[in-house]
Amino acid sequence: MNQPVETLQQQCKQLRLAETARELPALLREAEKKNWTYHELLFELLGREIGNRERKLIEKHMKWANFPYHKSLDEYRLEEQTAIGERQFKQLRTLDWIGERFTLILMGPPGVGKTHLAIGLGMEAINAGIQVSFVSMAELIYLLKTREYISKSKTRHKRLQASELVIIDDLMYIAMEPQESNLFFQFIYELYDKTAFILTSNKGPGEWGKLLGDPAHTTAILDRLLHRSEIISYGDDPSHRMKNRQSLFE
Repeated sequence: MNQPVETLQQQCKQLRLAETARELPALLREAEKKNWTYHELLFELLGREIGNRERKLIEKHMKWANFPYHKSLDEYRLEEQTAIGERQFKQLRTLDWIGERFTLILMGPPGVGKTHLAIGLGMEAINAGIQVSFVSMAELIYLLKTREYISKSKTRHKRLQASELVIIDDLMYIAMEPQESNLFFQFIYELYDKTAFILTSNKGPGEWGKLLGDPAHTTAILDRLLHRSEIISYGDDPSHRMKNRQSLFE
């Protein structure tokens, strides 16, 4: 029985093997050229299908994560900062802390590489099959305020809740109103002990109370976020943006 390749491709599509259907003609030609056994052909065919599905899943999760830009850990310059050394960097890169529901607080002035490290760890986590969401503090408050009546906010909020790692950028950038403080507390309360966090901030936890306003909410939020946490302080590291800036004048 010798079926046309087009028929086999259609059958693959019916079985939802889209990548296999697309690559089948080239794969069959390669199998004939190299005299593959049936076992070798099936192994290559199914391996490619699985590999392509994993690649597409990673691409989808990268899109869902909503990173403002993509910068990997390989691009992170340890020598340009003093907050962590090579040993700590490697430990973070194992991602074991995500399974242990740790909170990483990256603290320091603007431009020192906090967000780059956060995004790099987030991208590494997605490549390891971990669901990640990135959100700025301003956007998070907006999502929490509008999730009940704006469908896009509701969808983003559900993805945040389903994530194993949530990255909140520019935490405590500005003071919160009482309603915002309450919404943020509820958000942390819902995810506590279910999700790992990376928080970037130019202020330390000791200053958060002034911005949250409500002492009870401040205590409850700090208690949950700091229960299992590591604070990485960039101190007075110079801004990468200023160090690598382009000048109009010589």
